[in-house]
Amino acid sequence: MNLITNFWNHFKQNNFVFLLLNEIPKDELKLHFDKLIYLLHQYNKDLDLIIKNKRNGAELIITANGNPYLFKEVELLVYLAPVVERWKTTAFLQPETDLSKYKQGTDKPLEYYGINLKISEMYFQPIKIQNKPLELGIRVYVKNYIIHCNNENLLNTLYIHLEHLLGEKSFANDISLIDIAQIPFNYNELELIELCNLGTYIEKLKGNKN
Repeated sequence: MNLITNFWNHFKQNNFVFLLLNEIPKDELKLHFDKLIYLLHQYNKDLDLIIKNKRNGAELIITANGNPYLFKEVELLVYLAPVVERWKTTAFLQPETDLSKYKQGTDKPLEYYGINLKISEMYFQPIKIQNKPLELGIRVYVKNYIIHCNNENLLNTLYIHLEHLLGEKSFANDISLIDIAQIPFNYNELELIELCNLGTYIEKLKGNKN
C-alpha cells in the first residue's frame, strides 16, 4: 500500500507540471514523467500511464497495456486515487466514442515502432477458431501489409490501435485471435467490414449470445 501512497502523493504534489505540458521545457518535463513512471513501476513494472490534456483540465489514464492479468492492479490503484482539482483519473483505455473521423477518412495515421497505420484504411473479417466456436477471431486487412509483413512489431502496432479503438477491456476479453493480411485488390467485392465498426460488431455479437 505504501507504493500506491508514494505514487499518488508525488502526483498530487506535481500535478500542475502535467497540466502545463506545453509551457514547461522538454528536459524538465521528461524528468517529471520519468519520476512518475518510476513510482508507478515500483508498484507494478508492467503498468503504464497516459496523460490527456483537455480544455478544462486533464485526464490520467492507468493502463495494463491489454494484459488482463493486471486488471485488478489497475483497478486498485485507481480506486485509491485522491481527488485532485482539474484532474480525472481513469482505469484502462476507454473505447473510442467519436467514429466520425474514421468513417470520413480524416483520422491521422498513428506511428508505433516506425509503422504508420490508419484505422480508416483497415478492414476486418470474422474468422472461425478451431474447437472454439463461441469465441471471436478476426482477420484485419492492412493497406501496407506487404511492406511491413516482415516487421516483428507489426502485430504489436495493430494491438495498440485496437486497444485505443475498442477500449482495453474489450480488446482483452472479446477477441481471442487476431490475424493480419493485405487488403486484396477486389476488397469491394468481399464482405469486409470497416475496422472502425468492430466495436459495434462485438456488441451485436454479445447481444445475440444473450
